[in-house]
Amino acid sequence: MADAKPDYAVDIKKHTANVDEAAVKGIVKYLGIALRSADSSLVSASDPVELARVRTNFLKRKLKLDAPDADLDAAIKAVAKTMAKARKKSRVTFCYLLAEKYGKRDDFVK
Repeated sequence: MADAKPDYAVDIKKHTANVDEAAVKGIVKYLGIALRSADSSLVSASDPVELARVRTNFLKRKLKLDAPDADLDAAIKAVAKTMAKARKKSRVTFCYLLAEKYGKRDDFVK
């Protein structure tokens, strides 16, 4: 029997009040193949290499942010702190919260 498709919006609602379903769908589409494996569908908030990857690939490349790395790292740490109670941090939720922080949710709405 196949695993049920995760309801990302439910997870996101644990961390923020307003969830834009279209933005969630856009982030899921952007992350694509990374969501197929259990390991890559999660963010390891304790792994500096993983967090640098989030900074470079998501914040700088996808969201086109040009803030100093220290500022971007602070935002990543803030999201990790927001999600601290979650033992497994969904990559979709993590990216959604970062996009929300920078007012970039609409970048994922087509």
